[in-house]
Order: sequence, then structure tokens, then C-alpha cells
Amino acid sequence: MALPATFADFIGNTTSIDSLRAAVAVGRLPHSMIVAGPRGAGKYTLALLLTLALECENQPRDLAPDGRELAAFCGHCRNCTRIMESADLETRVEEAVAAREDMREVDKKETRVLVQTHPDVLILPPDPPQLLIKLGQVRTLINRSQRRPAEAPAKVFIITTASFMKEAANSLLKVLEEPPDYAHIIILAENLGELLPTIRSRCAIVRLGAIPAEEIEQLLAVRRPELNPKDRALLARLSEGAVGRAYGFDLAEYTAARLDALTILRNSQTSNHTALFRMTESYRAGAEGQVKTTALLRALSSILEDILLLQGNAPDRIRNVDIRPELKGFADTFDFAWIESAVRGLDAVQSGLRRNLLRNVSLDAFAAELEGARLR
Repeated sequence: MALPATFADFIGNTTSIDSLRAAVAVGRLPHSMIVAGPRGAGKYTLALLLTLALECENQPRDLAPDGRELAAFCGHCRNCTRIMESADLETRVEEAVAAREDMREVDKKETRVLVQTHPDVLILPPDPPQLLIKLGQVRTLINRSQRRPAEAPAKVFIITTASFMKEAANSLLKVLEEPPDYAHIIILAENLGELLPTIRSRCAIVRLGAIPAEEIEQLLAVRRPELNPKDRALLARLSEGAVGRAYGFDLAEYTAARLDALTILRNSQTSNHTALFRMTESYRAGAEGQVKTTALLRALSSILEDILLLQGNAPDRIRNVDIRPELKGFADTFDFAWIESAVRGLDAVQSGLRRNLLRNVSLDAFAAELEGARLR
């Protein structure tokens, strides 16, 4: 991922971002903060931009239309260049996981995945295979927060997910409530409900709103000219107002996952499970299987939301516009109780993934539960 060269290149949410920049400029950025928004909304990008503004050696300033000073960054000082190396988070995480795999077995269990390209900036990604923030990661954050910055004006800790192990979440409470005056802790959250109320109450919350689908279509026409107008319109809706997600959205991967999701839903209407079992057999163990299963669950969740929107007389808000007729058929067939059961089943499958249950068995059980809910 390439970081925007300036704050002005960050698309959308200008008012919120200018308020944060003004807070940095006067030294009043909250020390405990949650940045909330859908996947691809730019939460991690914004967290890094704020970190650059805090840590830049040159501390440049822009002037807002209302006369406020807005913090900026130079992008070429030693602090900026090292922090920017964390922009490609996926690659940095892969490197950390590979380094852990090279350790002795006894050391692997005690080593947590962390990303650090600057001595005063620590990034906590979800730790595989459960993809949760774990106790060891939070303990490292707490220990390092007790030492003053080595080379920059502040210590910054970025937690890139709201999914915590219970012990890790509880351990974080004290430092969120009374962080050192030189430390900033930024938690990124797709769903605020995943966080403990006691965490939310200790943090300032910044919400990144959705960009209109029409505006995303226009941006895609420039950034992804290979897409035809129909695909641009579909992708703009599927991205849920998140520009970053739209730019990197793999439409072929999504439609393949959605086809499997539709197989599960169609299966609940028939007693012939051949197509279902053939499909779920392809969801095997390993990292590739995990990615594939996550894509399936997201596609299924999107379809269920569209069914609810159709039932709620809001057809203009559905995302999977290219399969509207089939969605309408589902909306006429399934009642609210069935959809509620499907959502609970989705949660159970996601929970099973974290406990390393067999994916194909979990999906078969989920499909059987949907069929049973229809017959009740």
C-alpha cells in the first residue's frame, strides 16, 4: 500500500481529519483513540498519517480555511521515512510470521507478531492463526509505553483490529485510562461492538463515514479503467463507501465466493445436497483455505443484508445489484426468523474458524441448520 503524499490526498471525511490535524498541531490529540469505519475506509492509512504528523522532525503546518493551523508531515525526514516503511502492513506481517516460523518450537509459543520500523512506533496486527490481539502483544505495548520515546516526540501504538482475546482486552484497560503523556494508542475497528464497553468508554471515537457510490464510480473510472461501467457500478456498491476497498477489490474472487454463498442458500430450499457437499469439500485447512472461507462468509453476509433491505422496502440500498431477481426470490421465501437464524449460524462458523474447527464440516453444519430453520 502506498501512503498518500499529503493529508489532502486522503479521500473523504475532510471535516473529521482536519479536526484531528488541528488537535495534533496544538498538542491535544487524544492519547487513547478508536478509529472506526468499514473495511477499506482508510483507518490504517489515517492512523499512519496522524503518526507521521506527530513524529515528523520538521513539523510543517497547513492553514485551514477557518484560520486553524493543521499538522502535516514532510515525508522525507528520518522519522517519516522509517514510519512509511510500515505502510505495506501485509508484507510486514508476513515477514514477522516467517521470522517466527524460523524459531525453535519452544520460542514460537512465546513470540507474538509485531511490526516496528521505527523505535517509537509499534503496530499490533491480529496474531495468526486465530487472528486476534493476544495477551503477549498487549503486554509488550504496556512495557514499552513505560519508557519515554527514544528518537521522536511521542510513542505511538496502533492496534489494527478490534478482535481481542479476553485477557488481552482486560489488560489494556489500565493503560487506556491513564496513558503516559508522551504515548498515543490508536485502535482500528470495523465493528465497535467487538470492543468491550470499558474500552470504548476510555477512548475518543473517530468515525470514518462512507463515500457515495456515485463518487466511487467516478474515482474507479480513473483508477481502474479496465472495468466496464456495469462492473464499476457493482464494485462501487460492494465497497460500501470505502475507497481503499474499491481500489483493491478483486471482483472475480468475490463473485466466486458469492456463487458458493448462493449454493448454501439454495441448498436450504432442496433435499438434494450434492452441489453443497461438492462445494464445501474445497474449503480445506491452511492459510489459503482461511482466506477463501473468510471471503465466503463476507459474501454470505452481504447477501443476507440485501435480503433484509428488500424486505424492508429499501431496494435502492442493496449492494449485489447484478443478482437482484434471485435476491428478490429469497426475500419472498425467507422470513425474518430464518434470517436471524442464518446470522447466528454465520457467527458460529466464524467462532469455529478461530478455534481451528474443520471448515468444510462447519459449513455443512451451517447449511443443515439453515435447512432445518426453513422447515420449522
